[in-house]
Amino acid sequence: MKKYLLFDLDGTLTDPKIGITTCVQYALKSFGIEEPDLDKLKPFIGPPLKDSFMNFYGMDEEQAEKAVEKYRERFRDTGIFENKVYDGIPAMLRLLQSKGMHLAVASSKPTVFVERILEHFHLDKYFEVVVGSELDGSRVNKDEIVQEALNRLFHYKSIQREQVYMIGDRKFDVEGAKAHRIESVAVAYGYGSMEELKEAKADYIVRTVAELQKFLLRETVEEGEKTPEQKATPTQRIWMMAYPFLLFLIVRSAAVNILFILCSYLTGPIGDLFIIRDETGAFAGYTGNAATIMSALAYAAAAFAIRKKASFYIEKTADEMRLSHLKKEPVLSYVMLGFATVGAVLGFNLLFSLIGLLDKSASYQAVAADQYAANLLVGLVCYGLISPVAEELLFRGTLYNCLRRFTGIKMAIPVSALLFGIYHTNTVQGVYGFLMGCLIAYGYEYFGNYKVPVVIHIVANVLAYCLSYTKLAVSGGINWGVCIVSLAVMAVCLVGLHRKKNIF
Repeated sequence: MKKYLLFDLDGTLTDPKIGITTCVQYALKSFGIEEPDLDKLKPFIGPPLKDSFMNFYGMDEEQAEKAVEKYRERFRDTGIFENKVYDGIPAMLRLLQSKGMHLAVASSKPTVFVERILEHFHLDKYFEVVVGSELDGSRVNKDEIVQEALNRLFHYKSIQREQVYMIGDRKFDVEGAKAHRIESVAVAYGYGSMEELKEAKADYIVRTVAELQKFLLRETVEEGEKTPEQKATPTQRIWMMAYPFLLFLIVRSAAVNILFILCSYLTGPIGDLFIIRDETGAFAGYTGNAATIMSALAYAAAAFAIRKKASFYIEKTADEMRLSHLKKEPVLSYVMLGFATVGAVLGFNLLFSLIGLLDKSASYQAVAADQYAANLLVGLVCYGLISPVAEELLFRGTLYNCLRRFTGIKMAIPVSALLFGIYHTNTVQGVYGFLMGCLIAYGYEYFGNYKVPVVIHIVANVLAYCLSYTKLAVSGGINWGVCIVSLAVMAVCLVGLHRKKNIF
């Protein structure tokens, strides 16, 4: 949560339309220009007045300076108070201040006017620093104003840029933020259009004062705002997670048993695809394809059983995450996560093989024998697609989303990954499941999109299955060099992602 907030004034804290446009109208009239439609003068709200007179009415510099003087002639005592505070602003500022945030105003309007407006509307008590332009024509550009506001806010010491937001309604506010490498929050309820704010590449865009407040306070929760999950007792919390977990396991187990029984009655060509018979034609077992297909159907049944509960938590989390992910992630971040996933799959599998963990685990060998007894395509559909989708509904869709509400992100990631590891029932897959579970949950939180963990899980399973099934890792592929490089790629990519955005 960032603690230093720079606010623009016009179009962000207050609606100055009447005051500014009538004063511009007054100034234009002194030049013989009649403009009865005040809406046509709204572009004057935000940028420096001198620039606006020159840009919109073709004035030269001397004429523009005279127009500014005429504007201030009316604005000084009349237009300054033809203004109103946006609904919800005082309450938001009061709440931000109570949370220990440091607030400042960085406006293109002359400082003396900004101070009078804030005092008139009783907003001055919320701001530690107020910076505007100067009446003598100095410090009129937004980047200069932002720089001075930052200097004063940090007492002319080192500026913690990663702790600052610049909040405004026009592209000039965004440009001022970018000039000083701080993130911008654009408000679409002001006088900058959505197109303008997107073109300026604002880091975040909110549509209302209420949404702005929720965004700035998204990492704090009042007691009265806690969700039912957060208010639940420890016993209730355990049951919220245990119920879908047990339901998933019970349905999957029951479905497998029922399917095996039904399969034993198959006859003819179809039966030959699924059943192994002895010399007398008696039932002797199931083919690898049969076991894999029945496993896939059992996973699908288990996923169907918990789908409503999982969808409920996924939708709630998506709504909660939306304000933390208004800033679109660059393609490079997805590429880095992809390389981290591939590096993790290769690195961990090679590491386990090199230290002999795979050969020493009889339980793992039994599971692997069953998984790789099917046709490659059948195995990929089951273990590379159906199984990951079903497991993500349970582990990230339900368990992780519950845990992040109960314990916070730092605990939710390892605990959900631990449950994912235990679920695999053997040491090798348990350790691998824990490590990959941490990566999957991290990707979910980093990108704020449930599709991300599903894709990571699918990619990881498909890659691991293909490597083991086709023996591509053999013939010199299993060596410490490849293992170390793979793990290094994973580590570098994760560190790079963390430096770009710290989700903790």
